[in-house]
Amino acid sequence: MSTFATFNPPPRLLMGPGPINADPRVLRAMSAQLIGQFDPAMTQAMNDTMALYRAVFATVNEATFLIDGTARAGIEAALVSLIEPGDTVLIPVFGRFGHLLREIAERCDATVEICEVPWGQVVDPAMVEEAIRRTRPKLVATVQGDTSTTMCQPLADLGRLCREQDVLLYADVTASLGGNTFEADAWHVDAVSAGLQKCLAGPSGSAPVTFSPRAVEVITRRKSIEAGLLADGETTAATRIRSNYFDVAMLLDYWGERRLNHHTEATSMLYAARECARIIVEDGLDETIERHRLHGEAMLAGVLGLGLAVFGDVSHKMNNVVGVHIPEGVDGDRARGELLEQFGIEIGTSFGPLHGKIWRIGTMGYNARTDAVLTTLAALEQVLRRNGHPTPQGGGIDAALEVYGSTAS
Repeated sequence: MSTFATFNPPPRLLMGPGPINADPRVLRAMSAQLIGQFDPAMTQAMNDTMALYRAVFATVNEATFLIDGTARAGIEAALVSLIEPGDTVLIPVFGRFGHLLREIAERCDATVEICEVPWGQVVDPAMVEEAIRRTRPKLVATVQGDTSTTMCQPLADLGRLCREQDVLLYADVTASLGGNTFEADAWHVDAVSAGLQKCLAGPSGSAPVTFSPRAVEVITRRKSIEAGLLADGETTAATRIRSNYFDVAMLLDYWGERRLNHHTEATSMLYAARECARIIVEDGLDETIERHRLHGEAMLAGVLGLGLAVFGDVSHKMNNVVGVHIPEGVDGDRARGELLEQFGIEIGTSFGPLHGKIWRIGTMGYNARTDAVLTTLAALEQVLRRNGHPTPQGGGIDAALEVYGSTAS
């Protein structure tokens, strides 16, 4: 007889750098019954999802689909499918996730070059241009929004540089997509991967991706077909992509008209990913980004109103997350613990050189709304006071309401 009760997670308001509370519409979509992976209704849902994410990525790329796995699965699929052993890859690093791209590229046996700046800054395109001319990479791989630092790397100039120099550009937009402007085609970004658990308002577990025709050409040169699926007359590439699961060349046949079996689609996550994109398209992409800008601005004003200092170059901060210095004399982990235990609100700590120095507070996805911002600021004020840090009474709320024009929306 089982001794384990049904798991009922405690109520939480997730105001960290992600994951966030999923939109209830996404959770309802996930609860729908399963169907066969080649049922016409299923393949139509896959086609719908591809079309919806073309709108979200601002692209006409046919090769727009989902990788089954967390956001990191999308990163790995893109890099392992584009990089061959010995390729030179240039990575602008301005936070933890630039270092992640470096590690994955190294695991692909690439020769990795980096352009690195201190955390809290973004990389000057002039640095990237010089490095491209010096190292002649096949691929530039970067992050748009790095939640470890809250910074948002401008990509338009990088895309122009890469296109001029005939270099592929990959961008990880997991933390930024849907909350900050991103235009895959206009900015000449050849490969892009994302995740649902931030501005897209879903659960972790599905990674939307898109590949330009230039990227698809590189990938399909390494195309192979599993022996058990190989038809008469078909051949397989001599230098196969080094992952079977993350082989984008095979996945293109799985998501394309051929519907060549690759793996069993993660059906409930497909439902979730489709609904995340459907909501954004229904609300309007520009309107969704503006919502994130508004509530991010209100949170920024609110933490300043509490007397907290903001981390990094605010002119390059993402709309959907702000880093604040932990006040002197305040135990950051203890304060976060009290916020969680007493108010049910989660904010984030940070990594590496910023560990124990800043908190990261998010306003993204379903939680980019007025009541979530005001509730978080009110609770944070009480926790700061109880931990010996004087804050202006109501200072956070008042400053946020100024941004909102003194109305709750």
